[in-house]
Amino acid sequence: MSTSEQPPAGPRTPTSLSPSRASDFMQCPLLYRFRVIDRLPEKPSPAATRGTLVHAVLERLFDAPAVERTAPRAKALIPGQWDRLLGSRPELGELFAEDPEGERLAQWLTEAEALVERWFTLEDPTRLEPAEREMFVETELASGLRLRGVIDRVDVAPTGEVRIVDYKTGKAPRPEYSEGALFQMKFYALVIWRLKDVVPRRLQLVYLGSGDVLTYDPVEEDLLRVERKLLALWEAIRLATESGDWRPRPTKLCGWCDHQAVCPEFGGTPPVYPLPVVPARPADSGASDEGGRAEEDGQGRMGAVQPAP
Repeated sequence: MSTSEQPPAGPRTPTSLSPSRASDFMQCPLLYRFRVIDRLPEKPSPAATRGTLVHAVLERLFDAPAVERTAPRAKALIPGQWDRLLGSRPELGELFAEDPEGERLAQWLTEAEALVERWFTLEDPTRLEPAEREMFVETELASGLRLRGVIDRVDVAPTGEVRIVDYKTGKAPRPEYSEGALFQMKFYALVIWRLKDVVPRRLQLVYLGSGDVLTYDPVEEDLLRVERKLLALWEAIRLATESGDWRPRPTKLCGWCDHQAVCPEFGGTPPVYPLPVVPARPADSGASDEGGRAEEDGQGRMGAVQPAP
């Protein structure tokens, strides 16, 4: 998914879970707090913004009749979609504020063109008629946990089989990390299953950075495991929200974090916790084990929270 999640100012109590925010908590609980509760601002990055631009182009291309969905037409959409992004998010102009000759911007747009062009070697849009594009989905599980997200593309076969497709502008992960990459897709599959009582036939990740396509065919048992994992994760988030105990989990990803100045791992002090702290109750002791397991994986990999037995 490409949409940048920049929340408005003001603290809030978590009320739902998306794939991105679930990933944040598994990577670093303190990062989750900064983004979801404190809502600290973050600078736009060229890579993330390029991803947003490419996603917008691929979405808009399907407005054209099938025979007109060509690589030249897709690349021709880039300038207009970039202008649209700038209009909705003027702060993106800061990315090229120190580029008076426009050389960096030109190179950046050329890189976006290359990603768009590569997509045509991986899929044939003249043979696709998506049922949904940039589809917002939301459901509430029996437990009360609300799941939400935006799916890049949903294809439905004449036989009713559903395929969920997500575009990634980076490179495909190594095989040992593929499960983490599929977590987001299984999350979406769970939401579709609970909403429509249909298990998607295929989950497909299209990596434009490396020209790879990763597919997975889920079954109900897969989605039940994801549901248990999300419930354990949400319990860990609830405990941290009530206690105010959000511990950083240092990894190599810290080097790209916008919040080093307020992170204890870099000598900083987090803002005063803006939510009321609920004193721990003896009855909470058993549930707190989930919170502990949510913080055990020092690698910050997806899947750090294990499902409850």
